[in-house]
Amino acid sequence: MNGDTPTASSYRRPREGRVHCGGGPPGGIGRSMTGPDSWDPAQYNRFAAEREQPFWDLARLLEPVEAPRMVDLGCGDGRLTGSLHRDRGASESLGVDSSPAMILAAEVAATGTVQFELGDIGAWERTGEYDVVFANASLQWVADHRRVLARWAGALRAHGQLAVQVPANADHPAHLLAAELGAEMLDEPPPDPVAHNVLTPEEYAVVLDELGFDRQHVRLQVYAHHLPSTADVVEWVKGTTLTRFKEPLGNEGWQEFVDVYRRRLPAVLGDRSPFFYPFKRILMWGRRS
Repeated sequence: MNGDTPTASSYRRPREGRVHCGGGPPGGIGRSMTGPDSWDPAQYNRFAAEREQPFWDLARLLEPVEAPRMVDLGCGDGRLTGSLHRDRGASESLGVDSSPAMILAAEVAATGTVQFELGDIGAWERTGEYDVVFANASLQWVADHRRVLARWAGALRAHGQLAVQVPANADHPAHLLAAELGAEMLDEPPPDPVAHNVLTPEEYAVVLDELGFDRQHVRLQVYAHHLPSTADVVEWVKGTTLTRFKEPLGNEGWQEFVDVYRRRLPAVLGDRSPFFYPFKRILMWGRRS
């Protein structure tokens, strides 16, 4: 390691007393509702326009249904749940998220026909109640996608539609640096959920076929984001993938983690203004005839 490279040797969280995060988010979208909530709606929405683009690309895969009943799994602060409800002329929409902070923020979007509830989307299950099951950038936080998608598919009525989008960028240098630094600061760092949980596009196509979706669309898409500078990548990942380190590191360790990450990142990505941030995502849609 280069002697000029910032190190995290001043802080290492001991094994004793540390909560093991596994493959789920730290108090976030998909895991059980225990422990502190590491999700910050304001931080997440710093790049709202960029994050909304794949949401609406996914929504455009949905075929028209008269007054559908919809569920948005991993709804976040609910803004887009309400927008999708209006866009699709839904009769009723439910948003589910396991972050108390996100659900609290979603209260302003609640109406008589748009409701929100705290829940674990990895364990969420209904039987034949919905016309659309929609999940944008949330499935990656939970493990065993084959079983989870089977449960979600079971919530659909006849001819119902399943629409899911997941990031597929675990191999991006910014994410590899986060994993490297986590290994330096933690004895058992939580794995990158994208690397740990997300399947390949062709594997998702097989899963949809096995679940009876004889009509399907699965694609890998690269989103071209132009950020003001390399430093803005830090702010982007602070709202998503870095959140998994908050709980095991604690406040002191988390602050040091972000500081060291910020100093190392230009050596990995280059110090550029503006910065081009290519972001791979998988979009999938299925409907039973």
